Amino acid sequence: MERELLLLGLLRMKDMHGYQLHEFINRNLASCTDLKKPTAYHLLDRMTAQGWLTVSEAESAEGNRPSRRIYQLTDAGEEAYQRLLRDNLAAYHPATFTGTIGIAFIDSLPRAEAVTLLTLRRTHMADALSLLLAAPDHSGSMHLVIEHQIHHLKSELDWLDSVLDQLGKPEEPT
Repeated sequence: MERELLLLGLLRMKDMHGYQLHEFINRNLASCTDLKKPTAYHLLDRMTAQGWLTVSEAESAEGNRPSRRIYQLTDAGEEAYQRLLRDNLAAYHPATFTGTIGIAFIDSLPRAEAVTLLTLRRTHMADALSLLLAAPDHSGSMHLVIEHQIHHLKSELDWLDSVLDQLGKPEEPT
């Protein structure tokens, strides 16, 4: 229900069409969600069917383009938003990290290659951290999302540095 919460929360800020929602998510929240455009449209349709949203048509300002569907939050949508928000904030959601499975099998590679690959991973993570640190200030509590991502990335970088240190040591004889 986190994706529904995201869409409802954004529509609570202002009425938007699907492309606006997608662009806002990609520009501001891509580091914390992987909500793809087809999934977002599916959820918008489902929430409209549930009565959480209404849809109006607006002519596109770009010539021959089809009209756009503008989504607005209903009273039922506001109730759903409030319930989902409270449930989300009160619940513990264990973090899962993609790319962790490879760590479980890292000893299948020569140590030097593992170090090279993890060093490349570290570079990508440091680049992602730089982007987050350069992100524009966000109003309200939206900045907490960025701070959360920064905190996790810094912790992940610290952990990866310790792994690289361990792998850099000579192997113990068996």
